[in-house]
Amino acid sequence: MNFKKIIFPLATATLIATGCDTVQKTLDTANTVNGIFTEAEKPKLTNEEVIAGLKEALIIGANNAGGTTSKIDGFLKNDLIRLPFPEDAIKVRQKAIELGLTSQVEKFEATLNHAAEEAAKEAAPIFVNAIKNMTVEDGFNILRGGNNAATNFLKDKTSPELVSAFQPKVKTAIEKVELTKYWEPLVKAYNTATFLTGGEKVNPDLENYVTAKAMDGLFLMVSKEEEKIRLDPVARVSDLLKKVFGSLDEENGSK
Repeated sequence: MNFKKIIFPLATATLIATGCDTVQKTLDTANTVNGIFTEAEKPKLTNEEVIAGLKEALIIGANNAGGTTSKIDGFLKNDLIRLPFPEDAIKVRQKAIELGLTSQVEKFEATLNHAAEEAAKEAAPIFVNAIKNMTVEDGFNILRGGNNAATNFLKDKTSPELVSAFQPKVKTAIEKVELTKYWEPLVKAYNTATFLTGGEKVNPDLENYVTAKAMDGLFLMVSKEEEKIRLDPVARVSDLLKKVFGSLDEENGSK
């Protein structure tokens, strides 16, 4: 006698007899135990989780960006953010090279970047303080925005405050790396060479230049960090980040 042929129909009949509700409850319980939720039971993100997740992402990005840019050669050897010779003084660079001052030009450009690196050491606390003021509405707009939505929010909300807080740091950094020591001989040589021809003297505000470029570089690196967290699950280094940005992955995948 084939017992399998007898037992299987009996088991099926027994399941039907117990009722579909009981079967569904059994399946739901098994799925929950295995970490799989039904649509009705699927855990929803709370407003607090969204905001906390975004704040964590921004703080991680700000700290990583600050660490990357403030280290030695963080600006100088990063082609994405390296400070070039001031655009409105490019004639000074050209004339200095013509006069055989190439090494001085190179030293000035390196020191310009070192000033930005010194100033960048103060950036992370300023960013973190600004992140604390994010609202629930801001959070959901950022979560569903583009890959740089959080960075753009941070830039829009904090740029004026960052400039006023950042500029004194730049001034101190310029003094620390002795930037003017490398700049003054170049501009003096240029102004002397162009005096007889009636050329316009050039002497850009190095503090404003370094401040603006250093901030641009920092925001660019923050945006890179944000993109990683949004697009690369490996970069989501905490359970909260996995939950918040994982829900966004599912939402985008369902569209």
